[in-house]
Amino acid sequence: MINIPIADFIIVLLIFMRIFAAFMSSPIYGHESIPVLARIFLSLVLSYIVFLTIDKSKITVEFNLAWLFTNSVKEIITGLIIGFMLNFVFHGISYAGMLIGLDMGLSMSDVLNPMDGSSGNVIGQFIYFAAMLIFLLINGHYYIISGLVYSFKVIHLGKFTVTEPVYDLLIKYAGTVFIIAVKIASPIMVSFFLVHVAEGIVSRVIPQMQIFFVSQPLIIGIGLVLLASLTPIYFYVIKYLLKGYEDNLVLLIKAMGQ
Repeated sequence: MINIPIADFIIVLLIFMRIFAAFMSSPIYGHESIPVLARIFLSLVLSYIVFLTIDKSKITVEFNLAWLFTNSVKEIITGLIIGFMLNFVFHGISYAGMLIGLDMGLSMSDVLNPMDGSSGNVIGQFIYFAAMLIFLLINGHYYIISGLVYSFKVIHLGKFTVTEPVYDLLIKYAGTVFIIAVKIASPIMVSFFLVHVAEGIVSRVIPQMQIFFVSQPLIIGIGLVLLASLTPIYFYVIKYLLKGYEDNLVLLIKAMGQ
């Protein structure tokens, strides 16, 4: 029978806590379509690899429940922050699609978002899954793993404390959700604003016309044409945003390690 040192087992357990928490809260890996057993297996494999690469001489293991519980909570919080930070850009993209769908009159056509269990319109879900596809194409799922491995070099096991720089960065990144939404939705929102102004003029000039029944199919058609024409630009913008948030993840990890 293989004798595993208890100290090494505890170190691997703490590493597993951080990695599994990050996978549960991160894009792609946190999707409900991925079985929990697959995440656990991937987390265990990655934990063993990280255990072989880190400097274990700087880790002091205490054999009591209070120390183990405290450090487990620290590792779980660290993993949740690292994984959830990348979701900010996806929330902003989904919110932009919701704004576009509302302007197109698709607020009644709600569909379920399997990522977080919330509901949104069809346009929002289309842009959201397009962002997921772009995230895979730029190897974002690999970057999550490399960011986790890098975090163990900066944030040593049991050393993380929530500091003011971490708060500031999280608030800053959370605030960019609305900026991202407005940037993505603004071309279509401005176009529909002009359409609504034209509707008001026509309704005053021809009061007998049922302007809503005439304009609603036209608005949906204009929206689909605008989406089709802006799709290449949206792909470029989303790719740029995702790569920018990958760089922001490194800054967050460095702030957490201070």
